[in-house]
Amino acid sequence: MSKILVVDDDLDILSVVEMLLTMKGFTVEVASHGDHVISKAQSFQPDLVLLDVLISGFDGRNICRQLKSGKQTSHIPVIMFSAHPGAANSITDYGADDFIAKPFDVSMLLKKVNSQLESYKNIA
Repeated sequence: MSKILVVDDDLDILSVVEMLLTMKGFTVEVASHGDHVISKAQSFQPDLVLLDVLISGFDGRNICRQLKSGKQTSHIPVIMFSAHPGAANSITDYGADDFIAKPFDVSMLLKKVNSQLESYKNIA
């Protein structure tokens, strides 16, 4: 089953997304601090990263750029999410593969996750 790393400093969202994805059969790791994302992605080697745009003092877009420029992590699809409507306009500049606005619809989240995972499998 696919592995997903979920990064958000909102512990309620982190918990709900972790529970939802686990119930759908995914192996899930979570991170609530931006300073742990790169090392966690390198050790966990997820098939997909769900990444908040703003994470307690960190800009998720810069974390995304680091993931996309890293030798071990550049291939991993990244879906960014945010409650800030304008955030969607800049995420592709940082290498993100998709965007979800908060609050998000569960079926839309699952659709985007499955779509990115399917795309990843087709190029891997």
